[in-house]
Amino acid sequence: MERITAKELPKGWFDTMLNTEGYLKKAGIDQMIYHLVKFRASVINGCGYCMDMHAKEAAKDGETAQRLYLSQVWREATCFTPAEAAALHLTEALTAIDQSDLESAYTHASEHFSKAEIANLVLLICQINSWNRIAITFGYEPGSYKG
Repeated sequence: MERITAKELPKGWFDTMLNTEGYLKKAGIDQMIYHLVKFRASVINGCGYCMDMHAKEAAKDGETAQRLYLSQVWREATCFTPAEAAALHLTEALTAIDQSDLESAYTHASEHFSKAEIANLVLLICQINSWNRIAITFGYEPGSYKG
């Protein structure tokens, strides 16, 4: 089946997504947390294109492959800061919409982040979930991201 291409999107559609990205990049989110959140949500959603993209971008910014692999088992791994673990916890609860864990994840996040920082983390998690759904729906090819 032929999918929608970027050229076929309604005018302003892609710009809206990029405007949110621009906001998030200036929001003061720790760079490693930014990458871990995007990578972890992409794994949960099974978005190969975004996993590839965010692994490459994280590596370019100094993240290690080992930490990306271990982000899947962040509860057992000792290589994450308490704030990174809290961000990963919130990412899992919001990406999988696990209401049974949301209270715990929010409480965990509030121990390490201000209300404004939590709001920005929530927006980051929502944004990557949107990108994952876009990439999957439009058939973006995993491994093709060039950065």
